Amino acid sequence: MAQVQYYGTGRRKNSVARVHLVPGDGSIVINKRGIDEYFDLETLKVIAKQPLAETETEGTYDVHVNVNGGGYTGQAGAIRHGIARALVTADPEFRPALKAAGYLTRDAREKERKKYGLKAARRAPQFSKR
Repeated sequence: MAQVQYYGTGRRKNSVARVHLVPGDGSIVINKRGIDEYFDLETLKVIAKQPLAETETEGTYDVHVNVNGGGYTGQAGAIRHGIARALVTADPEFRPALKAAGYLTRDAREKERKKYGLKAARRAPQFSKR
């Protein structure tokens, strides 16, 4: 028998998270590892769980995430975006709360390109008078 499943894609910087919500007891699995095992910092765990806390659905869905690219912070943001999108497909009534909190907006900030004559995007070579 096919199980009900809700899908959402989240992106942040270079990270892409493919999120599947399945009705369950609230476990979060990221790349076949538990959230506590995957994220060391407590703040990253909180960021990833924010849409569930906002909609008060923390114990109602199992979250299965496949995330790649970027670093841990970007991946946590991508997971948050993906969970929010999946929750809206699960129940459209969550949309106003998630939109007001800013979880449905894709964070468009990207790394700025390096410019010629500089050491980084804005970092100039060290200046010396002599």
